[in-house]
Amino acid sequence: MANCELIEKCVFFNDKMGNMPGTAEMFKIKYCKEDNSYCARHMVVKAVGREKVPPNLFPNQTDEAKRLISASQ
Repeated sequence: MANCELIEKCVFFNDKMGNMPGTAEMFKIKYCKEDNSYCARHMVVKAVGREKVPPNLFPNQTDEAKRLISASQ
């Protein structure tokens, strides 16, 4: 599968978890380079826009993504 189309501007992919590079790389492979349909950040961007994605939202926080989406609609 191709990289996520949002990868170049994704705060998580480019800035987060510098102190945990191994964990960050696991997240990046799973959510940014394999199947972004399960990425909480991607879900929010697609549903309600990039400006609604909190900088501290991790890709695996899908419950929080669903809450944000519901609250924004």
